[in-house]
Amino acid sequence: MEIKLAENIRILRKERALTQEQLAEILNVTVGAVHKWETGLSVPELKLILEMADYFDTSVDALLGYEMKDNSEKSIAERLEYYLRTMAPEGLAEAEKKLKKYPNSFEIVFHGAELYLFYSSGNHDRKNLKRALELLEKSLVLFPQNKDPKIGTQTIYGMMGLTYELLNEHEKALEILKDHNVQGVFDEYIGQILAMDLKRFDEAESYLRNTLLSSVMMLFDTVMGYVFVFHSRKDYRSAKEIVQLISTLYDGLKIDSGIDYMDKAKAIYLVCESFACLKTGEESAARRILKEGIDLAERFDKSPDYSISSIRFLSRQDVNYIHDLLGETAKSSMESIVRLLDDAEFTGLWKEISGNE
Repeated sequence: MEIKLAENIRILRKERALTQEQLAEILNVTVGAVHKWETGLSVPELKLILEMADYFDTSVDALLGYEMKDNSEKSIAERLEYYLRTMAPEGLAEAEKKLKKYPNSFEIVFHGAELYLFYSSGNHDRKNLKRALELLEKSLVLFPQNKDPKIGTQTIYGMMGLTYELLNEHEKALEILKDHNVQGVFDEYIGQILAMDLKRFDEAESYLRNTLLSSVMMLFDTVMGYVFVFHSRKDYRSAKEIVQLISTLYDGLKIDSGIDYMDKAKAIYLVCESFACLKTGEESAARRILKEGIDLAERFDKSPDYSISSIRFLSRQDVNYIHDLLGETAKSSMESIVRLLDDAEFTGLWKEISGNE
């Protein structure tokens, strides 16, 4: 609850154009007493609070400014999330109070576990980390109550793995993460633990390789999404910059000049970069980049190779293949992007240079 008595006395006095001296005279107290009430240095006796409420034609509750906190489970969970964002020092004490009130609420228990884990991630406080584990295990039991699609059992297992890692129980962290590594969701964490803590480098590399591959593909999808977001805002400079950034990364990842899947992806980036250049008034650059992309796409389509054996840092013992939804050919994928961009000027440039009507 929160009391706003000092603020309300001051506001009500000023609304009636009274000085502190005049209010003091009305209530038969000293000016100093009124000053202390309004600055929060002291609180008037109950009798005087009743007199002021009567004088100002208001209720005692209104004068006090009494506000009861919303203590529903949802509101408490939101406050616990606030403590997590701000790392306010009172967070853990507040979490423990709410856990006593709602010991079997998934929301409260899960967010309480988050607080204990992340408040202790810097100082590795073992007592708090053990408390986080206790709450995470209880969260799994209570999980059927969960209504937040952003939280899954994988989220909880991942947090448990991190907690054991902070407790320097590396084998236990590894066991949990491996047992629940659905679709490689924990590959990067497993690779880190194996390489950095357990010095099992060959085993670590297989997980890190998977992470590198999935990261490259995820970054591709992310950048493509951003291109269309920036297009909707007519922010073509940002569209060009993000495409150039990822193109530089792709160039740095290739270790030879052979044509493979990475070149199909780059051809699509080049059509996006060409579009952005055209919209920023760089027509000659747009033409040059589009020609480069079409040439790259046509070379890939002559002998399609979906292996990614040319990526740096991957073991040469394995040849990995990727299947995508970009299009049957690299050039048709580029054409799909042109169609989706739906810009008459760029569509004209595409038809002129590609020869596609």
